[in-house]
Amino acid sequence: MSVLFSPVDLGGVTLPNRIVVSPMCQYSSIDGSAQPWHHVHYGMMAMSGAGLLCFEATHVERDGRITQGCAGMYSDENEAALKPVVDWARAWMPNVKLGIQLGHAGRKASAQRPWKGGGPLTQADAPDLPWTTYSASAVAYDTKWHTPIALDDVGLKRVKRAFVDATLRSLRLGFDVIELHGAHGYLLHQFLSPLSNRRTDAYGGSMEKRRRFPLEVFDAVRKLVPREKALGMRLSATDWVEGGLTVEDTIETARQLRALGCDFVDVSSGGNSPLQKIAVTPGYHVPFAARVRKEAGIKTWAVGVITEPEQAEHIVAAGDADCTAHARAFLLDPRWGWNAAQALGVETPPLPLPAARATTILPFKPRPILAKAAE
Repeated sequence: MSVLFSPVDLGGVTLPNRIVVSPMCQYSSIDGSAQPWHHVHYGMMAMSGAGLLCFEATHVERDGRITQGCAGMYSDENEAALKPVVDWARAWMPNVKLGIQLGHAGRKASAQRPWKGGGPLTQADAPDLPWTTYSASAVAYDTKWHTPIALDDVGLKRVKRAFVDATLRSLRLGFDVIELHGAHGYLLHQFLSPLSNRRTDAYGGSMEKRRRFPLEVFDAVRKLVPREKALGMRLSATDWVEGGLTVEDTIETARQLRALGCDFVDVSSGGNSPLQKIAVTPGYHVPFAARVRKEAGIKTWAVGVITEPEQAEHIVAAGDADCTAHARAFLLDPRWGWNAAQALGVETPPLPLPAARATTILPFKPRPILAKAAE
């Protein structure tokens, strides 16, 4: 019997299986608002066979977007544009659970799209660029990046309010799961890490003080999210830099999140320093997810080069994580979940007719291209 295809409870939400489509930036929004591409992309991902489909990193402030094409939840227009996309996904797969990742890019905002290099925007790109960026401290991400403004008390209240407002919009849209982005070098991670947080006030210095603002944001959001929904946070387990965030720091953060009512932690790593040294191998985040799960006593998702069904099955069956989350695997094979079920000998409900017509009924074979593309 497959553990991967067994139900799992996240807070008040029961997923039909333990496969998650990870949030994946599409860089296709206009002033934060969804476009026709999002109907196509999320309609397709809704039919992937995953138990949970997480919408891309969606930013709580206009200045908190990573790029000009990133999604937002900071205006009535953003909310209105995303509603038909959510409705579209639910129309194709009424039982699919939908999640959204809310975040703020902090000092990594005002950047080029990846296919344009991903570096900081400059006035050469447009006269009104770059826009002002904010962080825990006035410390640039890298030598050629913008120096952010350190958030003062007014700024801290503004950002917290922005997370609250974005949460309210997300709840109105009917999302089942909300994930706050506290990883990959974005704003909440910037507060957690000593590499980016050089403050000397109540929000900097010791690890306890550095986690204060992320915990305050989580607590403010938790007060709004009803218990029949699920609320979690993505964390970078380590900075992969000497003197940076450690997995022990992250375990304690997860413990304190659990005490505030956190339903799960999505365990990733890195992203806060160009000096990071990461050995990327299949499932390289799994040991971190396993430690957080065991030592913090909280449900976890494992991410990072999990490309094959048997690999995902082993992770959850071994108790290393409660769910496996996948990104490029679903881009390469939009029916990864259904094919995984076939590979593991699991019977699943039939696909909607249009998708069933396009889905092969040949025996599943491992696709080396998945592992190769993720290297």
